[in-house]
Amino acid sequence: MGYKINHKKVLRIMQELGLKCIKFSRKSRKYSSYKGTVGKVAKNRINRRFNSSIPLQKLLTDITEMKCKNDKKLYLSPILDVYNSEIISFSISETPNVDFVMESLQDAMTIINKHAIYRTTIHSDQGFHYQNKRWVNRLKVNKVFQSMSRKGNCIDNAPMESFFGILKQAMYYGEPLKSFEELKKAIEDYIIDYNQSRLKRKLNRQSPVNYRKNHGHSYAA
Repeated sequence: MGYKINHKKVLRIMQELGLKCIKFSRKSRKYSSYKGTVGKVAKNRINRRFNSSIPLQKLLTDITEMKCKNDKKLYLSPILDVYNSEIISFSISETPNVDFVMESLQDAMTIINKHAIYRTTIHSDQGFHYQNKRWVNRLKVNKVFQSMSRKGNCIDNAPMESFFGILKQAMYYGEPLKSFEELKKAIEDYIIDYNQSRLKRKLNRQSPVNYRKNHGHSYAA
């Protein structure tokens, strides 16, 4: 109606009227990639320092699981740049195997090797994917530092967890179950929109891609 109202006032009025968004209150089971003994592959280099003025300096990754029709599941493995919260690569699969995470890593490496101006660190939890020799060796060959959260400390990877929450609230929670292909397409579309159009307060109300480009960093071939 054209009124400019602070979001805190909206929240206060909703609380007074007992209004609640049911869609955002629904939770899904968190995917766990821990298998066997917790490893000692890498120390926590990031140590919750989730800020950087340099693109591709600090990257975060994790895996989340979503349900599909016919008892199928979808697994998403994005890689997020702390610099501007941009998802620089991601992979989607019906099976959470090592090939699945290596796909998103390879796409990220293509960008890192061309455009990184400072040595990159990639942070993850201690899931078996990130302890696998293929993952560890790929980072070493490309001179990328590996960093790992402590066991059971999701706060050590908070921006990645936050992205999963935003994505699921926007296009998954409260929605009818989709087929694997339908959900895959919806996620792909959402990530494009998130990177290019979703304004973030910490980026001076710019989208991740616009913020990066406005600061002179382009990932064009």
